[in-house]
Amino acid sequence: MAEPFRIKVVEPIRLISREERQRKIREAGYNVFGLVSDDVYIDLLTDSGTSAMSDNQWAGIILGDESYAGCRGFSHLEGAVRDVLGFNYVVPAHQGRAAERLLFQVVVKKGDVIPFNMPFDTTDACIRSLGGRPVNCVADIAYEPQAIDPFKGNIDLVKLRALITEVGAQRIPFIMLTITNNAGGGQPVAMSNLKAVKEVASEYNIPVFIDAARCAENAYFIQQREGGYQNKALAEIIREQFSYSDGCAFSCKKDPMANIGGLIGLNDEELYQKILPLLIAQEGFITYGGLAGRDLEAVARGLYEMTDDDLMANRIRQVEYLGERLDKAGIQIIKPVGGHAVFVDAAAFLPHIPQDYFPADTLAVELYVESGVRGVGLGALAFSIPDEETGEIIPPKMELLRLAIPRRVYTDRHMDVVAEGLKRVYERRNQVRGLRIMHAPPVLRHFLARLEPV
Repeated sequence: MAEPFRIKVVEPIRLISREERQRKIREAGYNVFGLVSDDVYIDLLTDSGTSAMSDNQWAGIILGDESYAGCRGFSHLEGAVRDVLGFNYVVPAHQGRAAERLLFQVVVKKGDVIPFNMPFDTTDACIRSLGGRPVNCVADIAYEPQAIDPFKGNIDLVKLRALITEVGAQRIPFIMLTITNNAGGGQPVAMSNLKAVKEVASEYNIPVFIDAARCAENAYFIQQREGGYQNKALAEIIREQFSYSDGCAFSCKKDPMANIGGLIGLNDEELYQKILPLLIAQEGFITYGGLAGRDLEAVARGLYEMTDDDLMANRIRQVEYLGERLDKAGIQIIKPVGGHAVFVDAAAFLPHIPQDYFPADTLAVELYVESGVRGVGLGALAFSIPDEETGEIIPPKMELLRLAIPRRVYTDRHMDVVAEGLKRVYERRNQVRGLRIMHAPPVLRHFLARLEPV
């Protein structure tokens, strides 16, 4: 099937020369976050806020009501959250990490322990800044890039129970599942696992929250891979996912395809009321939460659009297309291919570079120099954490280059360019040197680090 949409607006892009790319990445401190977008040919840094909005979403922007209090866009957002996610209360925020911050400030206190399948970088940092400790309880197969399993994002229930027993339920304010599991390669969580986690949590009276940024992609994988869901519509599966939770934090810059926006969805009125004063102090009034009224409209319409079965099938197909091209070239990737991105196993790609010299970020730099394509390294630079007792830096178990594909933005021909560029780097991989830190902040260092070749 062809794309289930037509293109009516285009944005010019250009490929600057190799010499210019070498100069630009040097000036950026060998950190792809420091590149100016005009110097990037194909930008796969993130799928967050970079998707192409529909004519319906743009129409909503034109019709946006910018009233400070009670704008109609908020009413439309409330209706979409009830219809699509099943929550009665909605807290709007300017993006997902702001939504998480508002939620965590109310429920996390110093010494708390929060089980995850895998927290992403900003989520991890937010919890730690409040004195909490995120703990990975993902199934071990998530750390085996070449292993084939339909739901490598699942929480390991044995690990979860062991953690609850070890620290005590009173120190666990909630359990959180990221769907799909971004840090683990965009891997989905099964409906059966969502249900089982909720059952365990209920035994100990622990709430369950969902990091919902890619919940529609997760629902698609359930539809395709889990028994009993093949004949169910995406909208029905999405809603069932949230029925096994007490709430969600949602970056609406992903599956709902808005350029900005986030929210908290809840059914607990008491918790909702506790969050509202923080919302007013930190984001804005309760009916806009740091967003313009026009953006509320784009988010509300995007929530409905993400339930479109044909649109999601085409989106996943394009990601798989890039994954298949890399796999055929002998480049090791996380399998099965994730929902929003292809994750290249940088440790296998550059086995001669130790983690101390950041192979994932090195590969991101080499891909940019080779072809003008920007991906992002998700390895030791992003996910190393200090041991709580010794202070020793503990590196992550995987070194990954993420190629995150914006929705409705690029064609398969663009994916061909990405694949060819990475193949050329692969052919000269033994000549590639690692990177070392010249300067970096202590937290979330991958965003601001300045590096140099070893």
